[in-house]
Amino acid sequence: MSSQEWYLEYQIHKNRPGLLGDIASLLGMLSINILTINGVENSRRGMLLRTEEQQKIDALRQILLGVDNITITALRPPKLVDRMAIRHGRYLDRCIEDKRTYRFTRDELGLLVDFMAELFKKKGHQLIGVRGMPRVGKTESIVASSVCANKRWTFVSSTLLKQTVRSQLAQDELSENHVYIIDGIVSTRRSTERHDLLVRDILRMQATKVIEHPDIFVKETEYTLDDFNTIIELRNHPDELITYDIMDQGLEGF
Repeated sequence: MSSQEWYLEYQIHKNRPGLLGDIASLLGMLSINILTINGVENSRRGMLLRTEEQQKIDALRQILLGVDNITITALRPPKLVDRMAIRHGRYLDRCIEDKRTYRFTRDELGLLVDFMAELFKKKGHQLIGVRGMPRVGKTESIVASSVCANKRWTFVSSTLLKQTVRSQLAQDELSENHVYIIDGIVSTRRSTERHDLLVRDILRMQATKVIEHPDIFVKETEYTLDDFNTIIELRNHPDELITYDIMDQGLEGF
């Protein structure tokens, strides 16, 4: 039987001396390997575990239910949010109304790049939207995440250096190992018929597509926000309002 990873998280009600040692000893007796340990928010501790036998996890759950001073909050195969929590010691900020939406601020660019890189590593079609005001770091974070994921990136439309509106791609730019970056404002307000056809072709590819300003993109096209797998919001500070009121003053910097 192949080994499987598990995420264990528990709330600490009283962090008595030796508590972590007792739990580690229990895992050792069950022959469950500890891959990573880290504290996470709100007096919780997370562990990434590995074992070949489901029965050992079931036994662990039953034993921990009887341990004083802790409450199990998670014992499951790890999700991406679990891996992020144990790496960075904090939970991702998710929108309560829409669980596909994750919120970051500019001082969390390291966490954002790590998160997007994990998304980019997934195979097949996925559509990711990135919201944010000018010069907050959207495009730079997408490029850095592509590098971390060992993926090539291609600007289909962009304002990073100058307004880019591509009408065709070279043969070596067409592969599942690419991250295609589309500026939703540029592609809808500065587009040509050939550019529109290219965007549609790219969106049908089995690859990762990232659209900056997804709200403008869906407003001007037949696509909807329901077509997006993940939405990322990047702000300079938590209370910043993402607005497009200044869009008519020019696209540069968006």
